[in-house]
Amino acid sequence: MVFADLFFLYCFLPLCLLCYFVSRKLKTKNFILIIFSLVFYAWGEPSYVILLLLSAVVNWYMGRQIGRHKDTKKGKMMLGGTIAFDLLLLVIFKYTGFLVENLNGLLHVSIPIPQISLPIGISFFTFQAISYVIDCSWDTVKPQKSFYKFLLYLSLFPQLIAGPIVRYSVVEKEIDKRKVTVADVSEGAMRFIVGLAKKVIIANNLYAIVKQFYGDVNANQYSDISSLSFLGTWFVVICYSLYVYFDFSGYSDMAIGLGRMFGFHFDENFKYPFICKSISEFWQRWHISLSSFFRDYLFYVPIFGKTRKYLNLFLVWFCTGMWHGAAWNYIFWGLYFGLFLLLEIKIGKKRMKKWPKVLAHIYSKFIIVVGFGIFCFSDMTQLGNFFMNISGVSMFTHGNAFADAVTWSACVKNIFLVLAAILVSMPILQKIKYFFFEWGNNTVYTTGKMLATAGCLYLLVTSSILLVDSTNNPFLYFRF
Repeated sequence: MVFADLFFLYCFLPLCLLCYFVSRKLKTKNFILIIFSLVFYAWGEPSYVILLLLSAVVNWYMGRQIGRHKDTKKGKMMLGGTIAFDLLLLVIFKYTGFLVENLNGLLHVSIPIPQISLPIGISFFTFQAISYVIDCSWDTVKPQKSFYKFLLYLSLFPQLIAGPIVRYSVVEKEIDKRKVTVADVSEGAMRFIVGLAKKVIIANNLYAIVKQFYGDVNANQYSDISSLSFLGTWFVVICYSLYVYFDFSGYSDMAIGLGRMFGFHFDENFKYPFICKSISEFWQRWHISLSSFFRDYLFYVPIFGKTRKYLNLFLVWFCTGMWHGAAWNYIFWGLYFGLFLLLEIKIGKKRMKKWPKVLAHIYSKFIIVVGFGIFCFSDMTQLGNFFMNISGVSMFTHGNAFADAVTWSACVKNIFLVLAAILVSMPILQKIKYFFFEWGNNTVYTTGKMLATAGCLYLLVTSSILLVDSTNNPFLYFRF
């Protein structure tokens, strides 16, 4: 089940909210959320609920044991064993096929490649479990004594299948004590609807452009782009970059909004990343929950007795790439960004701040957009064609055109969509919201509330209409 689905919008969610708010005791509310969360996860693949429950049992029990033996050799061994268990599950279900395929190529053998379907959300709930046991070891959080409360944390459906990666410390107090106000429901609903619109209205239509030229990239079904023009390649990869942002940030908005409606306050996962002036700033704004996870649990972790800056940096970006998928292009993508972050470290923040703003924006957007091209193509042949096209080399080696009529037609046809996507990716709406709600004038505030409510109703109706006949409703991060 996904959020951008009519059944979820008009059946599952209203029923869940009704049961939740009819109940008076918090314990009952928590059990209702657990039941609905397990049903939500089991909707598409019932058997993998067992995997989720297994992960919950092991990490809950080991978290308690690690808490009892923290700062001891036994506790450290327990922590290492629990992390190894979590990573083993991830490797078995996500990377087995990739490892066997590369082993066959390296050793020139023919080991059958197992066809293991990827459990939805395994990368997210596994990292949440790992962060929990590490925090128990570091005494950042107190081990949860109640299994059902830990299960609520790990299985909570707003963030279960596509994040953000919520740390236990963020919701620890709210599991035991929380109140939901009218303002929480209102703000949460509006945030959810905005996220839904970003996904359905913007992301889905951007993906239609990508699919026309690059193929169904989310299903690894690529078109041959060897003859695509220079401008055509740039236009589509820009559309793809915007699509990834609106697809994932839209889902994060929906998750944060849903959490708010139930009294949980999740951290932000995106903060207008395309306004960045450097790659380091981009990663402070993009997929923040993943970036902070690797920063806190890998980058500053001592290796062989001390923190090794460059080795840790390599491991962080290798793992960032691997986390996103079992294919070489994701590893290249992670190391690509790691290389530019290393370059920026060498240049220094003070020097980079002296760059002209226009130059800084051109540099950062160029690196980011090319990076999303690497992210897009797991087919190495098409990835090579992409670099040939985007660099202009194919114009000399294959006689490709600088521009072509098909690309020009698609650009003209979708110009308002692309411009709207660029504008919405900037904090313009945030500034408008600040004017209406923070200015201090009651009339302005009331007008802002009315406009916001009317706007959200319009977005909800429009998104629902588009979902009725939708045959193009992909979600990128279900692959991860």
